[in-house]
Amino acid sequence: MANLTFYPIGIAGEKWGEVEKTAWLASTQIKRSYQDDVVTPLKAIEPALAALGLSIVQYGALSIDPARYPLFAVKSAAFDPQKITVLVTGGVHGYETSGVHGALAFLADKAAQYVERVNLVVAVCVSPWGYETINRWNPKAIDPNRSFYANSPAEESAALMALVASVPQGFDVHVDLHETTDSDEQEFRPALAARDGKAFIPGTIPDGFYAVGDTENPQDAFQKAIIDGVSKVTHIAPADEKGEIIGSTVVQHGVINYPLKSLGLCSSVTGCIYNTTTEVYPDSPSATPAECNLAQVAAITSAIDYVLALR
Repeated sequence: MANLTFYPIGIAGEKWGEVEKTAWLASTQIKRSYQDDVVTPLKAIEPALAALGLSIVQYGALSIDPARYPLFAVKSAAFDPQKITVLVTGGVHGYETSGVHGALAFLADKAAQYVERVNLVVAVCVSPWGYETINRWNPKAIDPNRSFYANSPAEESAALMALVASVPQGFDVHVDLHETTDSDEQEFRPALAARDGKAFIPGTIPDGFYAVGDTENPQDAFQKAIIDGVSKVTHIAPADEKGEIIGSTVVQHGVINYPLKSLGLCSSVTGCIYNTTTEVYPDSPSATPAECNLAQVAAITSAIDYVLALR
């Protein structure tokens, strides 16, 4: 049943204006530290990364507080045109914790296995303000993961697009690390409906990992390789009674497809053939934070292994 009285900001059925967006921003709170949780651990592994031929680069900063929210990526110091080029993005939605810490774990524990065979670019936390406030949106109540298009209104998305454009040979693989959380249904989807002046229609949150491919370029075998790899670490989300996951048809076990480009999703940013969006379920009673991070790492390594095996 649609709910028109579900959110404390705004008037039901009317789109938010600047007054409502300002009120929403005022309602947010800093709940954890990007510097402590992300920047410090990243800098701690900088010597090890350098020994692998990887460099930490700053590719931007958020205007709300540039000193507090620098944007960092880890890149191969020298790009070899004979190697495949891999992009990993974490924290496009800052509240999706294992996306950020999965990217860090990949760099700390697995990157050494791949640096001789691939060019790497890893944007660890695309939305650090969202990380600190445990939020899906940026400070302007814009979803960065619907904003990957020309003249993006989200500076987080624009900065990542500029980083991608700075890699001249383009990309072969992109793994965008996300979570689907209980808070999606409790907070973020109601907020979205309120912001857009629409009724909130309750849905369900799938219990387990799933992957999102591209409707226009599904690459079923690639997605299956990711599901197979992740299933060794955590459980895969089943389809619901309609054969769907979050309203989309399940095209194979644990996989749905979206029209990535038309939705402005991050996984469309490179235009590469092999891209996926991971969706970990951190609120499952049978999953731990460490398991969620390992699932993200397994998705990255399975994606890279699949494409390397094609060469």
